[in-house]
Amino acid sequence: QVQLVESGGGLVQAGGSLRLSCAASGRIFSINSRGWYRQTPGKQRELVAAFTSGGSTNYAESVKGRFTISKDNTKNTVYLQMNSLKPEDTAVYYCNADLLIPGGHWVYNYWGQGTQVTVSS
Repeated sequence: QVQLVESGGGLVQAGGSLRLSCAASGRIFSINSRGWYRQTPGKQRELVAAFTSGGSTNYAESVKGRFTISKDNTKNTVYLQMNSLKPEDTAVYYCNADLLIPGGHWVYNYWGQGTQVTVSS
């Protein structure tokens, strides 16, 4: 069974930092990250950060200069470093990726289970 497992969420005070990880587990040869998203109750899931096809990065305006997306291809893991956190960053954070599984098949648009980030004022 393949999975994307997010971790690193928690409760932090405003101004603090968290580092989220999204690790692929199971028989996965490679991942192609589609980015980090977040969702709050009653709202649509929104893109927070992603890699572009050209290899650079793209961020939501609300997190520019505070969040950094990175990846370690050797570990099939994607990270989201979140600094200067604000109460409005409170959400469930999800990673999304395409997964290369045995047989040369890609599983597209695969979601992790999410990790809760709560920022107190």
